[in-house]
Amino acid sequence: MKTLHSFTTSAMTLAILLSLTACSGMTTREKNTAVGAGVGAVAGSVVTGGSTAGALGGAAVGGVIGNGVR
Repeated sequence: MKTLHSFTTSAMTLAILLSLTACSGMTTREKNTAVGAGVGAVAGSVVTGGSTAGALGGAAVGGVIGNGVR
């Protein structure tokens, strides 16, 4: 089980690093939306004790807030 957790962590880290390269052509508003969605997803998951619905709701709310930041 420990090996699966280590593999999952490595795969997620790689996915995050690769996804950051996609941000080079984004506008400031698009970057703020993406950051807001990411922060919202983490916050929603933490607040709801790891619930997927909480993470999705947090991502939606965070994306809307991030889009509104100038």
